[in-house]
Amino acid sequence: MAPKKTVRLRITGEVQGVGYRIWATRTAAHLGLRGWVRNRADGSVEVLATGPSETVAGFVEACRRGPRAARVAAVTVSDAEDDGSRGFGALPTE
Repeated sequence: MAPKKTVRLRITGEVQGVGYRIWATRTAAHLGLRGWVRNRADGSVEVLATGPSETVAGFVEACRRGPRAARVAAVTVSDAEDDGSRGFGALPTE
C-alpha cells in the first residue's frame, strides 16, 4: 500500500465566489482523498488533504489551476497531521 501523506494548502488569488470549494470537494472525493476545504476570512482557501503520496501530489497540482473561474495566484503547501476526517467535505469559513 502506498504511504499516506497529509498536507495543508493555502490557496490565494481570486479563489472565493468562483466555486473553488465545490470543485475541490468533488476533485478530492473523485481521487479518494480525505480531508476538508474552507474559505478563510482573508480571502484565501484552505485545504487539508490526506491520501497516498502520489495522489496528494496530483491534487496539489490540480489546486494550482482550480476551477475555470478561479485565478490562482499561489498555493502554499505544508506537511500536516491527519485529522481523521472521513471522506472529504467543506467546512464553514474561518
